Amino acid sequence: MPSPPPHAPVLALPPRQRIYAVAVSCLGWAFDLFDLFILLYVAPILAHVFFDSSRQMLSLAAVYGAFTATLIMRPVGGYLFGHYSDRHGRKRTLVVASIGVGVSTALMGAIPVYQTIGAAAPMAFLLLRLIQGVFMGGMVAATHTLGTESIGPGHRGLASGIISGGGSGIGKLFASFVFVLVSLAVPGPDFASWGWRIMFFCGLVSSLLGLFVFTRLQESPLWLALAAQKRNAPPPRGKPLGALRGGYIGITSGCVLLTLTGGGLSYLTSGYLPTFLKIVNHMPSTEVGVILSGSAVCVMLASVLSGALSDYLGRRKGMLLCGAVSLLCIAPLYLGLGQARTVGAIAAYTVALSAIGTLCYAPLLIVLNERFPTEIRSTGTAVSWNIGFAIGGSMPTIVSLFTKEASALPTTLAIASALTSLVYLTVVMFTPETRGAMR
Repeated sequence: MPSPPPHAPVLALPPRQRIYAVAVSCLGWAFDLFDLFILLYVAPILAHVFFDSSRQMLSLAAVYGAFTATLIMRPVGGYLFGHYSDRHGRKRTLVVASIGVGVSTALMGAIPVYQTIGAAAPMAFLLLRLIQGVFMGGMVAATHTLGTESIGPGHRGLASGIISGGGSGIGKLFASFVFVLVSLAVPGPDFASWGWRIMFFCGLVSSLLGLFVFTRLQESPLWLALAAQKRNAPPPRGKPLGALRGGYIGITSGCVLLTLTGGGLSYLTSGYLPTFLKIVNHMPSTEVGVILSGSAVCVMLASVLSGALSDYLGRRKGMLLCGAVSLLCIAPLYLGLGQARTVGAIAAYTVALSAIGTLCYAPLLIVLNERFPTEIRSTGTAVSWNIGFAIGGSMPTIVSLFTKEASALPTTLAIASALTSLVYLTVVMFTPETRGAMR
């Protein structure tokens, strides 16, 4: 593996700025996932609105296919914005990407329905999902990199848990909150007819909020140190470092596999639960929103715990423990949720699935960041993360396609989660310890 160049001395941020950097990175992650999870909350409605709904599971698979299309474009955005972030700074990238995500999400709420314009509806929806994916890849290129680069080595796992899982939980909580409010304000048939559009329009609000906080953020001290070194040093000889060059190809591939499986477990739980509760448990929309709001809070707590555990035990031991818990627990929990009949039991199973499903996900960001030097950290992390999530995020689509009837979903999800957990554990076994590697 090529040796990264030595860095100039790093100026530590004051404690308040370090906390602010992690908090803003967490919010950036939340805004990104809020726009992503809007679709998951209204997927059964969109299956009727934008697609031929004569076959329920096939049209639902089409919606998840559009969701996957966003994930497929994220590596493109990750590479483009990652390269921009490594050259021009993390802060600029956040501002541009945030605007793009919000505008493309809001435009989805303005598309005419399938019954009005026919095949043009799914085509327009798919096009906007592709555009959204590019900008979401840009959010990943800078959000967590800035946060973890701004904090001391001893708490970077904790920061990873706060940014990824905490941001994810806040994004889901915000989406649940909006879903409940809109469902109450526009109940019943009106929500299915036009109320769902408000969900997408709220994406522009999250973009404006992101713009407000990102413009007040200080740049990463590690990136500033590298930029200062480049200004004062002669141009390096030989080929520049690259996440897709030389010794970093193997590292990038390993990071892709980690993200694919760890992120896949998140999508097989939190990502599929909004649909599962509606078509298997037949829960009303308002109750689904309330239950998922509670789940989002537990996701945040579990993520912080998992991230902190990686600081205490080490990245590798912490991820092995989380993978073992996922292997042992997710499958039986899904089978139990499929048989649950009372609201209390359904809520308990949902909360447990959401919390356990995020354990493997939370430490991924810091592990990816610690595998690459500052010069290519945004590019390497963004490419690895977005390719892994593009594949891992397709799991809901695959589950929908392989399930003929909604009643078979618990078994299919139990099998898929167990297999994913096994692969995750295998990949972690071959991943070196990275705690303290990022300097």
